[in-house]
Amino acid sequence: MAKLSAKEIIDSLKEMTLLEIKEVVDLMKEEFGVDPSSVAVAAAPAAAVDEGPSTVNVELKDCGANKIAVIKIVREMTGLGLKEAKDLADNGGVIKEGVAIEEANEIKAKFEEAGATIELK
Repeated sequence: MAKLSAKEIIDSLKEMTLLEIKEVVDLMKEEFGVDPSSVAVAAAPAAAVDEGPSTVNVELKDCGANKIAVIKIVREMTGLGLKEAKDLADNGGVIKEGVAIEEANEIKAKFEEAGATIELK
């Protein structure tokens, strides 16, 4: 029997149905004692670790000198009342939780423009 190249194997897999490919995987498990799908699954978490978190918490550390502008932004971002927004501006704390990285960077830029210090966790 002639030895097939990796490309020839892939080309033949492209011509198979999913059921036929599953049979090939099952035969590989039986013949070699290796589950090819577990190798692919094991590689996936390593790639995810390199990307970093997909969501973060936006936390106000310091409102800076322009407290009124920061309070306005806090109210806009959270929907809090004036007293609650003032307390958050005075004491710091989480503005939003579980925010996508892109949105969190936009929020951070808005607060920093008003002079506040924001941390993404």
